[in-house]
Amino acid sequence: MSNVIDRITLRQRRTDLPEFRVGDTVRVALKIKEGNKERIQNFEGIVVARKGSGISETFTVRKESAGIGVKRVLPLNTPKIQSLEVVKKGKVRRVKLNFLDSYVGTYKIKERGRN
Repeated sequence: MSNVIDRITLRQRRTDLPEFRVGDTVRVALKIKEGNKERIQNFEGIVVARKGSGISETFTVRKESAGIGVKRVLPLNTPKIQSLEVVKKGKVRRVKLNFLDSYVGTYKIKERGRN
């Protein structure tokens, strides 16, 4: 039975998004619907966490907007994500970067080597 479920979820999984890890700075282009209009909004920030697996996987992006920290939890397989671009690859030693909430301003994350 689980073999059938695995085949169905493998077919529904998105393959057009690039690989990214916690600590990377990403730019996510989201489709926003306001009334009967639809527009694209860019959300750029640091990937703070990844959770789940398969088609139910989510990731959290944190950015500073006018001095206020904004977090957004996004499902990886949602059709609302039009594109995802890795701006900078970060090198961190943690699985989740929730401690960034206590930092006001910028926190320096080392950059991973370009391979």
